[in-house]
Amino acid sequence: MPATPAWPPNSLPRLFVDTELAESDEIAIDAAQANYLVRVLRMKAGAQVKLFDDRTGEWLAELTHIGKRDAVLTVEGQLREREEVPDLWLAFAPIKKARLGWMVEKACELGVRRLIPVRTERTIMGGIKPAKLRAHLIEAAEQCERTALPELAEMTSLDTLLSDWPKQRALFYAAERGGGSFRKALVENDGPAGILVGPEGGFTEEEDAAIRAVEQTAPVSLGPRILRADTAAAAAVSLWMAGRGDWN
Repeated sequence: MPATPAWPPNSLPRLFVDTELAESDEIAIDAAQANYLVRVLRMKAGAQVKLFDDRTGEWLAELTHIGKRDAVLTVEGQLREREEVPDLWLAFAPIKKARLGWMVEKACELGVRRLIPVRTERTIMGGIKPAKLRAHLIEAAEQCERTALPELAEMTSLDTLLSDWPKQRALFYAAERGGGSFRKALVENDGPAGILVGPEGGFTEEEDAAIRAVEQTAPVSLGPRILRADTAAAAAVSLWMAGRGDWN
C-alpha cells in the first residue's frame, strides 16, 4: 500500500536518486542534495521528501539522518509507478549554452522521450557536455514531477541520423520554408515520431534536400515567422503533444 504522507505530497520537495528504490531502503544522498534539503529548505530529521529513480517510479521517504556533508533518507512507500511517456524523439543541433539548457529543460517538461544532439554544417558548437545536459534534465524532471527521465543519446552527424532513421517512425521536419500543415501531418502520421530542428542559421540547401529525401520525413511549418532554434523545438513538441501525445 502507498504510504500516507503527513502533509500534501504535491508540496513536498522531489529528488532524483540514481539507484533503484524499494520500501525500507536507506538512501544516502550527496552533499549537494543534502545542502538543498537542510540548508536551503531548512528541513529537520523526520521531514518527508519524494524520491524518483527513473526505474520504479516515485516514493515517499523520511529524512532520518543529517550529517555534516550528507544525509540519509529512509523509503516509506511507493506513491506512483514509473510513467509511460509518449514515444516522441527530439533531434536538434546544439546551440549556445544558455539556450541549449533551456531547450532540453522544456523538452523534458513537455514529455519528450529521447533527445538526440545532431551535428550539422552550421552547428556552432564542437560538441556538448552530456553531464551538464543530464543535470538540466534531472532538475527539470524534479520540478515538473516527471518520473521517467528522457534518454540523452550520443551526438551524431545529420547523415547518420537520416540513414539510420527507423522505418516506422515519422520525422517531423521543422522547415523554415516549404513546410506543410502540422495539423495535417499529425493526421497522416499517428505512430511513433521524431522532430528535427536545425541550428542557428538553419540547414544548408544540401541538408534540406537530404532531409526531404527520407521517406519518413514530413516537412511542417511552424507559422509565418522565423523562430529561434530553441523556440522552434518547444513549439513543435507542443504541437505534437497536443495532437498525438499526452495533452490530447
